Amino acid sequence: MDMKRRDFLKIAGLTAIAGIGAPTAFSRLLKGEVDGGAAYASGGEGAAADSNRVRLGMVIDVKKFNQYKGLAQKCIDACHQIHNVPDYGNKKDEIKWLWQERYENAFPEHSHYRRNEELEKMYFLVSCNHCDNPPCVRACPTQATFKMKNGIVAMDYHRCIGCRFCMAACPYGARSFNWRDPRGRSADGRPFIAHVNPDFPTRMRGVVEKCNFCVERLAEGLPPKCVEVASPVKAMIFGDLNDPNSEISRILRSRFTIQRKPALGTHPSLFYLI
Repeated sequence: MDMKRRDFLKIAGLTAIAGIGAPTAFSRLLKGEVDGGAAYASGGEGAAADSNRVRLGMVIDVKKFNQYKGLAQKCIDACHQIHNVPDYGNKKDEIKWLWQERYENAFPEHSHYRRNEELEKMYFLVSCNHCDNPPCVRACPTQATFKMKNGIVAMDYHRCIGCRFCMAACPYGARSFNWRDPRGRSADGRPFIAHVNPDFPTRMRGVVEKCNFCVERLAEGLPPKCVEVASPVKAMIFGDLNDPNSEISRILRSRFTIQRKPALGTHPSLFYLI
């Protein structure tokens, strides 16, 4: 990362995420307000106790994804395409917003002893958990990672200095670092971003990135892209966790779900129906 960029970041103000604030049905969800998590840092009860605000979350039906083979990959491809996620062609440099993991990798804290054979064969879609108590926000020295009032843990790529403190703080491995220039090409001339989406910013080398719950689509009244792709079989449900009448709240009341590493106290916004 060049020094000019570092010097600029010392004096730059917080820039707005593109698309936030559009006058849509989701305008109440997207005020662009930042919740820095000060209550958690000081040991208070924090945002988890505030049931009056919007808190966006997602339920993922694992059995449906395993029933409809290929659906998970369609969700991943659609997500990565609209967000200009680069493909560097190797695991070492891989950038992931949405991906699949085996049960033992996604839920290492759950018992694996004599588990159900069907469960052992399942793959789980994982991404940023948009925690209500996000350690990545507290770890970021430049507020490049911040929490919005609607619960989304968002990123300002222009403020990211590439320190990777957020990656060290995230207990879910949900952040990726661009060791290479996403706008560049491989040795054989293949572009890392095959088809650039002009409606979403491309990143640069030295920047961390992750799932943003499709905040730019929410601003236009659209659901996250993965939810849209999975909508024919309702394999993903998205909505306000704090609204007792929302579909996601009704499902959570009536069905058993698990979360990733709940004992850490991060209060994930992703739930899994198994």
